[in-house]
Amino acid sequence: MAKYIRYTKNFYFVFTVLFIIWMVFIDSNDIISHIKLRSKLNDLEDQKEFYQERKEKIQAEREELLSNYELLEKFARERYLMKRKTEDLYVIVEE
Repeated sequence: MAKYIRYTKNFYFVFTVLFIIWMVFIDSNDIISHIKLRSKLNDLEDQKEFYQERKEKIQAEREELLSNYELLEKFARERYLMKRKTEDLYVIVEE
């Protein structure tokens, strides 16, 4: 027991222990913050992959629409309720 008391009286030992406690629990860059930021980074990388796949899909649909006039007209009629001058448009809303 006297051996352990001798170490606790040593300035460098006490300073090192306090420094480690400070860096692990109290500092703004502590381990807990790093773990939270790492999990947030992983979530954001997953979202990035999802949006990149969605962007590629939308670009492919856009190229297809711009290359075919009939598909463009069908898209405009269905999505934006556009019509020709001689047509009447009826919107049926299902409840």
